[in-house]
Amino acid sequence: MDEKIWLKSYDKGVPSDIECTESKPYDFLDFASKNVPDRNAAIFFNFKLTYSDLRKRADAFSGFLSSLGVKEGDRVAIDLPNCPQYLIAFFGINKMGGIVVQISPTYFEVEIDHIIGDSNPKVLIVFDDLIPRLEETRKKFPELIIVATRIEDYLRFPLNFLYNLQRRVKKSLVQIPAGFKRFDDYLKYQGQGKDAGNRNSVAVLQYTGGTTGIPKGAMLTNGNLVCNTSQSVSVIPGLQFGKDTMLSVIPFFHVFGMTVAMNFPVKIGATIVLQPKPDVDGMMKLIKKYKPVFFPGVPTLYVNILAHRDIGKIDMKSIKYCISGSAPLPVEIIDRWQKVTGGHLVEGYGLSEASPVTHLNPLFGKIKPGSIGVPVPSTLAKIVDLETGTKDMPINSEGELVIKGPQVMKGYYNNEEETRETLRDGWLFTGDIAKEDEEGYFYIVDRKKDVIIVGGFNVYPREVEEILYQHPKVKEAAVVGVKEEVHGEVVKAFVVLKDGETATEQEIKDFFQGKIAKFKIPRSVEFRKELPKTMVGKILRRELKES
Repeated sequence: MDEKIWLKSYDKGVPSDIECTESKPYDFLDFASKNVPDRNAAIFFNFKLTYSDLRKRADAFSGFLSSLGVKEGDRVAIDLPNCPQYLIAFFGINKMGGIVVQISPTYFEVEIDHIIGDSNPKVLIVFDDLIPRLEETRKKFPELIIVATRIEDYLRFPLNFLYNLQRRVKKSLVQIPAGFKRFDDYLKYQGQGKDAGNRNSVAVLQYTGGTTGIPKGAMLTNGNLVCNTSQSVSVIPGLQFGKDTMLSVIPFFHVFGMTVAMNFPVKIGATIVLQPKPDVDGMMKLIKKYKPVFFPGVPTLYVNILAHRDIGKIDMKSIKYCISGSAPLPVEIIDRWQKVTGGHLVEGYGLSEASPVTHLNPLFGKIKPGSIGVPVPSTLAKIVDLETGTKDMPINSEGELVIKGPQVMKGYYNNEEETRETLRDGWLFTGDIAKEDEEGYFYIVDRKKDVIIVGGFNVYPREVEEILYQHPKVKEAAVVGVKEEVHGEVVKAFVVLKDGETATEQEIKDFFQGKIAKFKIPRSVEFRKELPKTMVGKILRRELKES
């Protein structure tokens, strides 16, 4: 089953294999700084940073870390949203051979402490408003060096003044404790950064599994990151080096954001318009002002923009390419988005352990509803049996999706048992139930752990959710299994209605008649104002199930 039958479905100009020439992500920045030095690398509200300036700052930051005792192979944790400081820190750490430990700013003490305890970083970089939640962390890890920064440090006048004043009025301005280091101390180390690390060096610890269990640190090497970035760039023909603009809303601390919303634009010398949180009003203003060509996202972002009051009033025709990841993308949303923008919105697939992109629908080729598309260049994928994982399944048969390619992680940090279970003979076992059709398109049926078993029959939440999204009154939906004495489990749907709409439970149930087997129809429907989600918009089924 190693035959790449999907190659015939590739868009014209997309190679079957890619050549990774860079040694690490910093090389993307170095190249851009030499070829488009005066182009804006990043725009953050009224603050702009050219590629030349970003490289100089990243170099200085690597020197600053060295002054703190950080050496090649040491871990440095970044706990920041999308902002200039994140870019400076990431590329500075990468230049000097350090390992970035990704932490979400939405995490609380117990989540932060688990990652700090597992990865043992020398330095933690945070915004000042997160300092209060680190009180116990500082006691547990007294050797940890904490570097603090403020959002207004990278705003120009008058925004910096107004933001600071607003915080003082609200009494939300946090004083940086005496024992902390200040982020901008790196400016004293201009030109002092040393270059270290190679393609085989671990570059990032990306913690994964937090929505279903204890997070594990996927070890992503420099080679993993540069290859996956190159793979992602190769499937979007038409981008021009040093000419395009990207709206980066997906958090860089998320693996999809790191590769597609950060490393990708830096590799092609694009301007990154930074958005620190998924504020729809803010996104609409940025689209209107900067006219981005590329806007990677997650289904929730596109759903919320399509529901915005100004949709149809703001010209969104600049947006040519959108890749959606992290969660299933309803077909209805694809159709509506493409009517509004005239551009292409395609669903892709990936996971932290693969840096993360492994599959993408062709931008200009055949679109198959519900498909995650075809493997990206230099990637092998196949379906194996669920019981042993050793038997290749026939075309259109369900089994576990396994992947092999240069983007696949080295393993889990400090977790050999999980590594052995997930990586077998070079294949990454994804834990996703999928199938492949005769043209090499893959379809995620569902997560192994999310399957609902009703009276011995499998029900895949995605299948039910796709129908819910077809209902004209439904904005968002999620399906889980709940325990029931007779059938073991039954299907329950959680529904968010579009603004101004009303519906009854029976109305939603009736919508399924004639569309799906009776045992798959939700036994109950609960209406909610919103669904619980991760920072990147992935619906937390576990929380719904526990509720």
